[in-house]
Amino acid sequence: MNRNNALTISMLLATALAISGCNIGPSGIHLVDAKIATAVDENLMPLEVTDNFPKGTAKVSCWIKWKDTKINTELVASWHYITDDIHVLDYPFIIPKKEGTGSIVLTMPDGKNLPSGEYKVDLILGKRVLKRL
Repeated sequence: MNRNNALTISMLLATALAISGCNIGPSGIHLVDAKIATAVDENLMPLEVTDNFPKGTAKVSCWIKWKDTKINTELVASWHYITDDIHVLDYPFIIPKKEGTGSIVLTMPDGKNLPSGEYKVDLILGKRVLKRL
């Protein structure tokens, strides 16, 4: 192998290694964990993880943890009431930093409650579902 070919192969190998070391995938976000819960605490951790909510529930929380994320990545939380197969709401939100935790809350107005039953949320980037809870 001549010197030019060896140099070209070395440069290609170095480029491939540099690209493979990048943790932000093509989606721009790495969801570490996500849960549906009754609420989140002051440290933004989920409380009472469940997907089935009793009569009298006014809020359903979707807690997420992410890392290696492109700042200002926009996701959509698509809420569904599974019990009666009803699409409730699509809610776009921004991931404000590279790593962290947060929540998206489906909330009824004061004095109103959500129907009791099972809920799910899809976390969507563009047209791709990243996580279905």
